[in-house]
Amino acid sequence: MIGVDLVKISRISKLKERFGDDFLKRFLSDDEIKNVKNDASIAGLWAAKEAASKALGVGIGAECGFKDILISKTNKNAPMLKFSSKIMQDFSIKSTSISITHDGDFAIAVVALQTF
Repeated sequence: MIGVDLVKISRISKLKERFGDDFLKRFLSDDEIKNVKNDASIAGLWAAKEAASKALGVGIGAECGFKDILISKTNKNAPMLKFSSKIMQDFSIKSTSISITHDGDFAIAVVALQTF
């Protein structure tokens, strides 16, 4: 299963300006917030979580929330995707792959999932 999402970085900047830390806390874990470098990285995380939920075929909502999806980095700075144990079980996730990039005023993420 594959999901993709594209986010305009300036849109994320405006939301961050308007709602401050509450905006970040709405969709990021404390560890994810610690790894934020700038608005482009925030947009990349937003795109990653949206792409992950789309790969599940449900989007962000009752079946999968933002906090069910965790994005971290490997020791080589590559993104890693992890789902909550509930999502792993409910959707029979075997493995995940993720790619995040940003250029100009856009961030994009692609997620591929393998199920049992």
